[in-house]
Amino acid sequence: MHDTYRSFFGLSKAPFTQEIDRNDIMETAAIKSVQDRILHAVDIGAATLVTGEIGSGKSTSLRYVIGGFHPSQYKVVYVTATSGSIIELYRQICHAMNIDLSSNSKAVMTKRIRAEVLELVHKKMKVVLVIDEASLLRLSVFAELHTLGQFEKDSKPYLPFVLAGQGNLADNLRYRDSLPLASRVVGRVHLKGVTRMEMQQYLDHHLMLAGIEHSIFDETAVTAIHQGSGGLFRKANHLARGALIAAARSKTTMISADHVRLAATEIF
Repeated sequence: MHDTYRSFFGLSKAPFTQEIDRNDIMETAAIKSVQDRILHAVDIGAATLVTGEIGSGKSTSLRYVIGGFHPSQYKVVYVTATSGSIIELYRQICHAMNIDLSSNSKAVMTKRIRAEVLELVHKKMKVVLVIDEASLLRLSVFAELHTLGQFEKDSKPYLPFVLAGQGNLADNLRYRDSLPLASRVVGRVHLKGVTRMEMQQYLDHHLMLAGIEHSIFDETAVTAIHQGSGGLFRKANHLARGALIAAARSKTTMISADHVRLAATEIF
């Protein structure tokens, strides 16, 4: 069926997928806002929060910003959080930094991570720790994580943090034990659903990437996708792709709200 709808509409590749090159990501106002806050935090060695609902574009925004860091100047340590202990998080960080572990001791891992950061700093590189899905972290992890960024009695900001997750991430940082980490935060951005106009631009952008230079979603379809997705890109992708398939089945070259409604019956 996928080959059928692609050939029917003359698409050069599958549209509305998560597998998109960084250079093809549409630069929205939200992405620019994420970029500005991350760059500021990295510049002064602080922390920034990126929060939003599921499918709002947090990971895509991170990929866009991180992709702009030149590898000769930046070492990005990217991990996806779990609900495990601080030791589990440190193991992930060590793995991302290619640090061989000879011990599961928290003290040993902390020492190795700091030593690696210092070595990179001495090579004139900036190290950035990015923790995606940080809202999954235990409160006990928040209570200890800030110590990883302490160098020379906390006088050297060598390890800026980027924490991304759902809205409860900000709430978790308000707990008493989390305050030392929260005190490092200098920027916060919460990603929301986009407007209908922005949704129209998003749909047109992804059609263009797939080889179609004119919109094949009529006004009712754009409205249905916007309303059905709540302005969130991930669900919009599912609705748009499903609507394409439904339209191809009915041999219709222009997609309407009816096709979007058919697509909506297949997703949650």
